[in-house]
Amino acid sequence: MRCDSFHHPPPTRLGTAETHFKLVGVLTAPMCISQLMLLQVFFLMVPEGVWLQPSSPSGAAPTPSDVGPASPGGTLQSSSEGSETPWPVPGISTAGPTVVTPSAPENGTVDLFPALPVCVCDLTPGTCDINCCCDRDCYLLHPRTVFSFCLPGSVRSSSWMCVDNSLIFRSNSPFPSRVFMDSGGVRQFCVLVNNSRLNYFQKLQKVNATNFQALATEFGGESFTSTFQTQSPPPFYRAGDPILTYFPKWSVISLLRQPAGVGAGGLCAESNPAGFLESKSTTCARFFKNLTNSCTLDPALNAASYYNFTVLKVPRGMTDLQNTKFQVPVTLVSQAGSPLLSGNICQNVVSQVIYEIETNGTFGIQKVSVSFGQTNLTVEPDTSLQQHFLIRFRAFQQSTVASLTGPRSGNPGYIVGKPLLALTGDKSHSMTLLQSQGDGICSVKKHEVQFGVNAISGCKLRLKKVDCSHLQQEIYQTLHGKTSPEHVAIFGNADPAQKREWTRILSRNCNVSAMHCTSCCVIPVSLEIQVLWAYTGLQSNPQAHVSGARFLYQCQSIKDSQQVTEVALTTVVTFVDITQKPEPPRGQPRIDWKLPFDFFFPLKIAFSRGVDSQKGSASLILILCLLVLGVLKLETK
Repeated sequence: MRCDSFHHPPPTRLGTAETHFKLVGVLTAPMCISQLMLLQVFFLMVPEGVWLQPSSPSGAAPTPSDVGPASPGGTLQSSSEGSETPWPVPGISTAGPTVVTPSAPENGTVDLFPALPVCVCDLTPGTCDINCCCDRDCYLLHPRTVFSFCLPGSVRSSSWMCVDNSLIFRSNSPFPSRVFMDSGGVRQFCVLVNNSRLNYFQKLQKVNATNFQALATEFGGESFTSTFQTQSPPPFYRAGDPILTYFPKWSVISLLRQPAGVGAGGLCAESNPAGFLESKSTTCARFFKNLTNSCTLDPALNAASYYNFTVLKVPRGMTDLQNTKFQVPVTLVSQAGSPLLSGNICQNVVSQVIYEIETNGTFGIQKVSVSFGQTNLTVEPDTSLQQHFLIRFRAFQQSTVASLTGPRSGNPGYIVGKPLLALTGDKSHSMTLLQSQGDGICSVKKHEVQFGVNAISGCKLRLKKVDCSHLQQEIYQTLHGKTSPEHVAIFGNADPAQKREWTRILSRNCNVSAMHCTSCCVIPVSLEIQVLWAYTGLQSNPQAHVSGARFLYQCQSIKDSQQVTEVALTTVVTFVDITQKPEPPRGQPRIDWKLPFDFFFPLKIAFSRGVDSQKGSASLILILCLLVLGVLKLETK
């Protein structure tokens, strides 16, 4: 009896997400014509799990599997040309033995999880940024033990395209690959996606005065508590934890407070706790019905109430309050007098409190200092006071130059909610909006413009009897601050010394001739700050940058004969996203099914025997029908 064996072409390469998967079915045992009934059994006994399952390995756990050249016996072996110990995949458990990866072409190993080129959340030079797991200033081998989570962009990530591992006999792919175990216990053969054309945003045209309005119209649209849980004290502070204080005079444990404004009037809320490693500033207002009594009795006005306690280095210091090694005294940077009522003037009233706290990782707080700003209040009905509270954290024994460096608004791209950086001359500062006091009058203090946050604010400006030019200058200074911004930072880490990292703000002041009034004073009453921004770089790690900005003024005329005592001013900021995303992919990878070129050779021989083979033709036809039904069933799954 003559037997004909099956021959198989060499396995083809498994490419990235842009290419098609090439899978080759393999049958190694020779088959005789008389044994064709085994084909029926083969197709009926194929398990359902061997068919294609293109999916993402998100949520899958790696298994103790090796991917590499096939051994003569048809089993998978690890590549001997190079292997590496993988980094943990985000969202994928790494329990089990090490997964061996195949080598790249030319015997070069490929890093499946390349290091990030920049640490986008490292915003404070020389200081540990909260939840920034790639910040080297934190000096933490295992950041997750201190941080509750890792900020996006601070950990490595990768994207995979997978098929069922049982479909792969041998992998000759030059791209990094792995075998994972999904949530259902099915082994998945995965290839690292490396299609750079789909990962980058399109480059934008330059923004200037000509196309600014067109881009704004095309892409624009509609523009508008920390609680302390009682529990056993942990060994060290975590980011955001309340800072514990101790009053030795009364043997009372409390929290370091940072009063914050609440409600429309911004009244001071005393219960707001300061968070560990959270440097921030708050402002609030206090109103006094009887300042004569409150001047010397209200602790909020007395500087001594802000340093007559000690700060616990670590929370476990609660368990041994008699041990002073767990306590840090609050030191005065400069002397501050106690409130004193002299006639109808209340002197030495606290108007500003600044805490400087030095920390040393898990060893806790090492040093606390405080400085004050004081003012005098006139005793009159319904007197109000605006107080400012600032808490700054820095590394212990950090250099003074590094501590004075302003924080970044991104590294490099802007982060939503961070200050929009402006440049006047060679000085960098935050762009600001109007801020009102408790009575609605314009305050010297300003609101910071937060990147990506549309906002509107207003106040009333009391006018002085001056000529028109001085009045215009006063209003422009009120809208912008003492210095009018000239440039805006393109990225959040722009250097004031590098002019190419800044773009000029388009601006046009009020047009006097357009009012058609010779005896009028044209003054601005509203300022709108329009900012066009877009994402650039990789879609998996996009960086926001400012493409252009401009100032738009709304003006009104005041006749010289009018006696105007105050004017209502408004500032508005709008952000317009003009990001142009890349073209979407044409489709998901598909499978090219191929059979050996001599797959139907036994059937050919059987039907070519003529009359002698007609006796067994019925069984052959039945076998062929079963084969066709099996293939159709597979494609419908």
